[in-house]
Amino acid sequence: MKTQDKRIKIGTRFVKGGARNELRSKGEPRRVRTVVDIYSTYNHAGELVRITYVSEHDFLKQKIKVEDVPAATIIRGLIEEKLT
Repeated sequence: MKTQDKRIKIGTRFVKGGARNELRSKGEPRRVRTVVDIYSTYNHAGELVRITYVSEHDFLKQKIKVEDVPAATIIRGLIEEKLT
């Protein structure tokens, strides 16, 4: 049975393509994406079948929403928040 990854919560910030490569080939910083929703799909027996994440990022002063982000993409690109 599938379970939701405890590292991914609403508000989690990540970069697509992995956190190690935070700069694009042109030297520009990658877009920071934020998890804004979690979709869970259950079958008729009440078993969790699928979990997908919804992310948002800014592009040309607009909010772009991507609805089918896999957990592996988010985990690979996690941004460590510095505590101040």
